[in-house]
Amino acid sequence: MPKYNFKYFSLLLLLVIIGCAKRGSITGGDKDSIAPVLKSSLPKNFSTNFNGKEIKLVFDEYVKLKNANKQLIISPPMKNQPEILPYTASKTLTIKIKDTLQPNTTYSFNFGQSIEDNNEGNPYSQFKYVFSTGSFIDSLALSVKVKDALEKKTDNFVSVMLYEINEQFNDSTIYKETPRYITNTLDSLEVVKLENLKSGKYLLVALKDNGNNKYNPKSDKIGFQKQYITIPNDTIFEVELFKEVLPFKALKPSLAAKSRLLMGYEGQPRNTKATLKNGAETIPTLVTQMPKKDSLQIWFKPVKADSLQLNVEKDSFKQDFIVKINAAKADTLTINPDFNGSLPLRERFSMSSSIPLVQFDQSKISIINKDSVAVDFTTEYDEFNQKFYLDFKKEPLERYTIKAMPGALIDFYDHKNDTLSYKINTKNLSDYGNLRVVLENVKKFPVIVQLTDKEGKVKYSEFTETATINFDAIEPALYTLRIIYDDNKNKVWDTGSYMEKRQTEEVIYFPKEIDVRANWDVEQPFSLSVIK
Repeated sequence: MPKYNFKYFSLLLLLVIIGCAKRGSITGGDKDSIAPVLKSSLPKNFSTNFNGKEIKLVFDEYVKLKNANKQLIISPPMKNQPEILPYTASKTLTIKIKDTLQPNTTYSFNFGQSIEDNNEGNPYSQFKYVFSTGSFIDSLALSVKVKDALEKKTDNFVSVMLYEINEQFNDSTIYKETPRYITNTLDSLEVVKLENLKSGKYLLVALKDNGNNKYNPKSDKIGFQKQYITIPNDTIFEVELFKEVLPFKALKPSLAAKSRLLMGYEGQPRNTKATLKNGAETIPTLVTQMPKKDSLQIWFKPVKADSLQLNVEKDSFKQDFIVKINAAKADTLTINPDFNGSLPLRERFSMSSSIPLVQFDQSKISIINKDSVAVDFTTEYDEFNQKFYLDFKKEPLERYTIKAMPGALIDFYDHKNDTLSYKINTKNLSDYGNLRVVLENVKKFPVIVQLTDKEGKVKYSEFTETATINFDAIEPALYTLRIIYDDNKNKVWDTGSYMEKRQTEEVIYFPKEIDVRANWDVEQPFSLSVIK
């Protein structure tokens, strides 16, 4: 071999050796993103004359169930839920039916997103297994849009139901029986489709419930169509969820302090009448709200007794209770301001008392500004919430000293306040923003115009019979704007009632958030005719 050929051959051999020795890593290829595929089922999907107790679903790979208790929708609902085996990953799912099936009925099992492959969790989305105990599969469908009657965001996992109108149906059926057909919005759907329906007349109901598919007004939200629906029907119906106000009911009271009872309640508590007696003697009482709890406080003058008789009345509710009296610590009077440091220009200065106040001496109260000039004010007391308000004209960049001398405030037990002194200040107007809302195409007045924060909490609210509303000196923030048609003019949003077939007062949202910035003036037109 020529010398130069030998050199080239040696160089080539060296390169081959280096290439073979180069270290590398083993990859698993592209990530699996393909959902499982149903290879077969026994009986076949969409079978008729079904009379078995077991269904087998065979997939092309190992699958597992995830959140099947939430995702799986069986329509019509079964009294006894089927068992799905195995509980571990498998290529075959076995459904064991533990209920007596209705004759001539089409059943559907919608698995939602619950079936997924074992390795990557790719879901077999909205897989349905359908069979009929009769000779044909019902094939009609109905589309329904679900929204919240008051809030902009609608709850997840809302059940949408159809109750068949027949000789057994009445208004109380939805409290006692499960529906004929059901589907669910799961975690994201706004519009759902009820499928495999038979023709007929139905009541359309939506429930945000605890999963038993029956209406419990104490815990559930409900939405319904007032008129019965006839199927077939190609209309997209809308239902709005709301929480009913329960009829007032007082729960058994107990002694909370020496001369104070605590009583739980359901419904609206204002104007509850409580009559307390020691034998034939009627004891003076006051009824107030327990802060942040669904309980009433019943304050009574000190009395020596082993037990007292309490009569509670409100609306159609009337009940007598016996309350045992024992040694307990007496309440003491404390008064605290609801604002410390800075007082927003739009807010009212208020104080909360631990015991209801009954007497006020305005001559012993003063408000002084930073120039030592007295400021005129008026007072108002909210007995039910135990809040004492001082109303005065607040100026920007001002400091106020509020004083209440001893005896200015006297509580239900004749306790008097000690000297109270609070210092508050206000910010500059340039620290706030101003928003003018101009309503267009309003179909009726009055309306309530509200600004809410990102959590849906109402920050500012105005009751108006005019189309222009000024929100001056509000905190800079992103706001959601909504209007409420206040049909009964009571200045609050009123919910609906299923038994009275009454829908809620209408709420309309402005479609975008409104950015209010410091030292800015914003004018926002709001056309109500084009918003749905």
